Amino acid sequence: MKSRLLIALTALAVATTMAACGQDSSKAAAEAKKAATEAADKAKESAMKAAEAAKDAANKAADATKDAAAKAVDATKDAAGKAVDAAKDAAAPKK
Repeated sequence: MKSRLLIALTALAVATTMAACGQDSSKAAAEAKKAATEAADKAKESAMKAAEAAKDAANKAADATKDAAAKAVDATKDAAGKAVDAAKDAAAPKK
């Protein structure tokens, strides 16, 4: 009788321990899932900010390229005008 009681109490203790571990593991899994979700959200937010920064940088680079091209065109026009004036002076009859 004592051995049956001891076996029953041992089985109850083991079952209680396993149930407690099961609850802890479920809680740990829920916390891990929450942490993973938060990490994914932060990674998504970081990626969006990086894409925004890249877009801004590309726009600034395009604007700088347009400005440089406009200045190059102006310099070319100026140089061409001076070349034409020099050619006219060279072609003009000398007095």
